[in-house]
Amino acid sequence: MDDRPKHDHSDWEEVVFAARERARSRQARMIERYGLSGDVQYDWSLDDARITWSRGGEVFLTGRLTMIGSVSLSRGTWLWSWANDSLPRVALGDIEKVRRFGEANGYPVLPWPGFDHHPELVAEARMVAASLLDAEGLWAESLDDVQLHFLVHDLTLSAGHR
Repeated sequence: MDDRPKHDHSDWEEVVFAARERARSRQARMIERYGLSGDVQYDWSLDDARITWSRGGEVFLTGRLTMIGSVSLSRGTWLWSWANDSLPRVALGDIEKVRRFGEANGYPVLPWPGFDHHPELVAEARMVAASLLDAEGLWAESLDDVQLHFLVHDLTLSAGHR
């Protein structure tokens, strides 16, 4: 007998709506509060799950990254970071919490290791992950054939910028 919860699409839509609203306001607040527009450069690393922003060669902001997942544009697929054995453990943060939430609540997109890339479904997964893991913001990077998707946490201004 299957004792997993059944998928309730209207419930999923409510979760996504709340997560989207939260992520949008937090993203806007992050960009405005830290001035993350204009002549800003950034550098990130999966090895230590860190991101830094600088202006004129001077770092003014650092944060911790959690990799959410990646999109292979040539294959048209999404892969959750928790299902990607090639990633450094530190880059995964608490992403397993997202998978467990999906299992516990019958939201299949969250515990599936991967799925066909549908931009709206990827956006929903990213927003729910951001909400569940209390992210300050979302970050994405495109490299050749791959889009990498991250959550940003623990933002800290450098000493001279507080």
